[in-house]
Amino acid sequence: MYEHLARAIDFSLKNIGPHGLPKILFADWNDCLNLDQGKGKAESVMVAQMLVGAAAEMSRLAELIGKKADVKKYAAIAGKMKTVINAKAWDGEWYLRAYTDDQEPVGAKACPEGKIYLEPQAWAVLSGTADEERGKKCLDSVHRHLATEHGIQVMMPPYSKFYYQLGSIGVYPPGLKENGAIFCHPNPWVMIAECRLGRGDRAYEYYRAILPAARNEIADLHKTEPYVYCQMIAGKAHKDFGEGKNSWLTGSACWNFVAVSQYILGIRPDYQGLMIDPCIPKEWKGFSVKRNFRGVDYYITVRNPANVNRGVKAVIVDGEKVASNIIPAGAKPGREHHVEVVMG
Repeated sequence: MYEHLARAIDFSLKNIGPHGLPKILFADWNDCLNLDQGKGKAESVMVAQMLVGAAAEMSRLAELIGKKADVKKYAAIAGKMKTVINAKAWDGEWYLRAYTDDQEPVGAKACPEGKIYLEPQAWAVLSGTADEERGKKCLDSVHRHLATEHGIQVMMPPYSKFYYQLGSIGVYPPGLKENGAIFCHPNPWVMIAECRLGRGDRAYEYYRAILPAARNEIADLHKTEPYVYCQMIAGKAHKDFGEGKNSWLTGSACWNFVAVSQYILGIRPDYQGLMIDPCIPKEWKGFSVKRNFRGVDYYITVRNPANVNRGVKAVIVDGEKVASNIIPAGAKPGREHHVEVVMG
């Protein structure tokens, strides 16, 4: 597995474009951004950010398993690419999405259409590419330009026609699919990013906006099942704004579950144990969760007496206070533990 992960990083490093960013090749996550028109120069800022995150994680993993040379190697890769992104892809208030084969920016203020994209703003924070100031600035730009009462649009403004330089994204009507729809798959990336910055009110607002059960209150508009995520919700530029499309499609349910369980509720696995790091709306007084981790049941009660978004003041396991917000692994499978968490 380690070798597989290393090869993925090496692949990106062997395919670097003119700005020092990884080439997009046929496409990246957005399979409709087909920017390589034969010159082999088109680049993806999103892939660059993912490379930063992946290399940083590999450095941490290498340290845990004793590969000392790889600790420095991957930390250096992450640091170098982070510097390149912030030098070549920061547009003042948000990050560019990509560069075309003709080295023209995609997702820039100067673009008449497609000025801002969701993906690089979220991944700037998820990967650690952005410092706190830029992280807040780019996510505030998402809130200002892309967020709606029905969720976050994947880009704006949509393309009014087909541009061959951009690939198939322009074949869809404005406000649908990759051309400005509310894509439910990347919405949780922004939720997680907001949690990383400690902004639990906004993270939960985004979660509720596309939550199928919550949208059942507007079933006449949403028109899709109240028990499943759809691929997209029509964006502002389309006549069906707010209507769900293509239910059961994409990895939306998985990502939204990760966002709400591991980042809003903040209970997530770590190499060393079970981390508890909630990022919730200030008005919440607390919550309780049962979490099975490595064969052990944890009954977790979180209290929020100070009405904060984030911050853990104390963690008590079976009556004993632990040193951090990570409950150490190693308990025997089949056992159960009772955990009290006080935020503050």
